[in-house]
Amino acid sequence: MTEPSNTESTDTPAAAQPATPKRRFGGTPAQILTALKFYKVLAYATGIMLLLLVIELVLRYGFQSVLVAGGTDTLGASHSFGLVNIEGGVMPVTGGVNLSTMVLIIHGWMYVVYLIADFRLWTLMRWPFGKLVLIALGGVIPFLSFFVEAKVHKEVLAEIAANPKAGKRY
Repeated sequence: MTEPSNTESTDTPAAAQPATPKRRFGGTPAQILTALKFYKVLAYATGIMLLLLVIELVLRYGFQSVLVAGGTDTLGASHSFGLVNIEGGVMPVTGGVNLSTMVLIIHGWMYVVYLIADFRLWTLMRWPFGKLVLIALGGVIPFLSFFVEAKVHKEVLAEIAANPKAGKRY
């Protein structure tokens, strides 16, 4: 005896198959492009400041010198601009601006703003957490911010072009 045949096909129509998940962004393409521009500026600025910081650290710990503008030396002579030897941990110039310390401070605060730019872009793109960590490392490893920025820039533009309707509509 033969079994009754099932009239339904095992192939489901394309409309009934689960669709691949749509790509969704956390903002409009205009917001993403603005965040990308802010990130790009901060990536380059932080990268340059990090390179200056490396130079400053080489001068400080390799040559026991700091860059100072203005002030007077221990003999009372005016000091305009240049490297000052700090052997023994004492700077022989008083009243001047220690530009080496300024590089440290500016890089530190710029890195904080860079992290804000990273977080904003990461949130709008809805990337995994690991990508945020990789982008954040760009501000602490010399030259990495330039390479990461180029890769992120291309990736954001490609994702926006590939998913034109993925942005929020307000």
